[in-house]
Amino acid sequence: ITSPLVGKPHVYNILAAMAVGLLLEFKVDTIVRGISSCPRVPGRFEVVDEGQDFAVVVDYAHTHDALQNVLETARVLTPYRIITLFGCGGDRDLTKRAPMGEVAARLSDLVIVTSDNPRTEDPEAIIEDIEVGLRRVGKPYLKIVDRREAIGRAVQEARPGDLVLLAGKGHETYQVLKDRTIPFDDREVAREAIRQRMAECGLRNTDWQTQNPESEIQDGVKT
Repeated sequence: ITSPLVGKPHVYNILAAMAVGLLLEFKVDTIVRGISSCPRVPGRFEVVDEGQDFAVVVDYAHTHDALQNVLETARVLTPYRIITLFGCGGDRDLTKRAPMGEVAARLSDLVIVTSDNPRTEDPEAIIEDIEVGLRRVGKPYLKIVDRREAIGRAVQEARPGDLVLLAGKGHETYQVLKDRTIPFDDREVAREAIRQRMAECGLRNTDWQTQNPESEIQDGVKT
C-alpha cells in the first residue's frame, strides 16, 4: 500500500480505515486503490518545493503533541538538521505554550519562535510564555516577532539536506492581528523566501552556506 500522506498518525488512520472497510466487506484491492488515491491534505506535512536542496514543510501542528508527532516524522526523513519555526495563537490555551517550546527545542536543532495569530494579545508576551519551555532544554533559538521575516530567516539558515518546518498555520491563508486580519500563507511566503535566496546568490543552494558562514547559530538567544 502506498499513500501520499506522511507520518505515523496517518499510518494509524489508514489502518483504521482499512479495518472499517474490511468490516463492511469491501474487497481488499478496492480498499488499497482508495487509500492510494487519497490526496494530500493541504497544510498537513505539505512540502514546498522550488528546486532547493533542503526541505521546507508546512504543517498545522499547533499543540505540543501534534508538534511532537510532526518532528518525530521529520527526524525519520532527514539525518541532517531540523529547523522549526512556530508560534502560539493569542486568546487561546496559555498552558500549551511552554510545552510547545520544550518539545520544539528537544526535537529540533534550531528553533525560531514567532507570531501565530496573536489576536488581541501582545505577540512579545506570547513568545515570552513559549520561551519558558525553550529555556528548559537550553538549546539555541531565535526570536523574530514578524512571521514573514522569521520564515525568511529559517530559509536562510537551511543547509543542504536540512528540513525546515513551518508549524502552526498549515492551510490558513490569513494572520489575525489585534485590529485586523491580513492575508498570510506560510506556503507562499516560504516560496518567496526560497526564490529570493536563490536569486540573491545567483547560484544553486549548495553554494549558499559557504558564502554565508556567519549564518550558523552557535549558542545563545538571537533576535
